[in-house]
Amino acid sequence: MTGPAGSATLSTHVLDATAGRPAAGVPVRLERRGPDGWSAAGEGQTDADGRLRFGSGPGFGPGVYRITFASGAYFEALGTASFYPEITVTFELTGDGGHYHVPLLLSPFAYSTYRGS
Repeated sequence: MTGPAGSATLSTHVLDATAGRPAAGVPVRLERRGPDGWSAAGEGQTDADGRLRFGSGPGFGPGVYRITFASGAYFEALGTASFYPEITVTFELTGDGGHYHVPLLLSPFAYSTYRGS
């Protein structure tokens, strides 16, 4: 699904590697870098399947964005100690539109991410 030319859709999926299941209820914040620094571009929580789709409007234009996952809050709610209170993934959307997917594989002491589809 794409919006107007040059705009993109964006989603994330968080998986709890220690539990072997989606990480539901992870608070997530999206920001976009502009000439004066970072500004809010979206926020929410992962659903029961660990997924969150940003925006319901025309989509996101080219630029540098960052997603911050409140991993510490997630593990604290589970009563599990963790090392990373939050994880920030910075990436660039190009002008080609299309869909961008930024998955996060999470555990209390490690994480991994990649550009998904």
